[in-house]
Amino acid sequence: MFSGSLVAIVTPMRADGSLDFAAWLRLIDFHVENGTTGIVVGGTTGESATLADAELAELAERASRHLQGRIPVIAGCGGSSTAAMVERVKRLSQLPVAALLVTTPAYNRPTQEGLYRHFAAIAASSRLPMLLYNVPARTAVDMLPATVARLAQLSRVIGIKEAVAQVARVRELLDACGPNFIVLSGDDATARETMLAGAHGVISVTANIVPGVMAELAAAAGKRDRVAAGRLDAPLAALHRDLFIESNPIPAKWLLARLGLIESGIRLPLTELATTYHAAVSASAQAAGVMFQVEYS
Repeated sequence: MFSGSLVAIVTPMRADGSLDFAAWLRLIDFHVENGTTGIVVGGTTGESATLADAELAELAERASRHLQGRIPVIAGCGGSSTAAMVERVKRLSQLPVAALLVTTPAYNRPTQEGLYRHFAAIAASSRLPMLLYNVPARTAVDMLPATVARLAQLSRVIGIKEAVAQVARVRELLDACGPNFIVLSGDDATARETMLAGAHGVISVTANIVPGVMAELAAAAGKRDRVAAGRLDAPLAALHRDLFIESNPIPAKWLLARLGLIESGIRLPLTELATTYHAAVSASAQAAGVMFQVEYS
């Protein structure tokens, strides 16, 4: 159910920061038409840190109602207090989504035992399947494969989005957790190699801009077709990089606005892409096959 190219979708907003639900449905259709295999709502790319739970719920409900089961919807969530997360997950478990994507706690830097107990408590409170999300660059804590393997024994924990950009890490997770545990890449720049090594797919930022190519890439890598995967991925290298030239999702939202799919709204403390980077991000997108109606100058 969770494989191929899943998108860590942006949250479309108007200039005042309010949610733009017309653009939301437009984005969802854009992904269905281009082969995206799942949508992660309210993840890092969706500006989770500034979304209220009521907003996350409305986004997830509208997406699920619009999709009617065509592809799965996953709701992102996270927090640094275990007790608060237990209560939050109880509420979010009422959403009409296929799973929750739960991030490691940020800032307080728990031990591996603390991470295990944190996720075990959350899993016990959830009515939905859970994907773990390990993203040390954001949280300052790295959940190691041995801890993930312990959590994989819990019935609600079905997989992980692993953002450590190491193929060896993915292989270790696959070996430790068994064939039924879902391992998804959380790093576009290394997703091709991790999928060729056995990861089931990618939760992608790049898929916001070129969903069709990312879907083809994931399909080729899933078939272990190294030549086709390399051919598809090579033109994306600069885009993988430059979507992080400023904090994600700043560049992705700028490009989507240029494509006319969303307005340019983004919530503070994030800001619109600095003009210094417009030319580089535009060139990377064009190298990936993106066609703009009006060329940047």
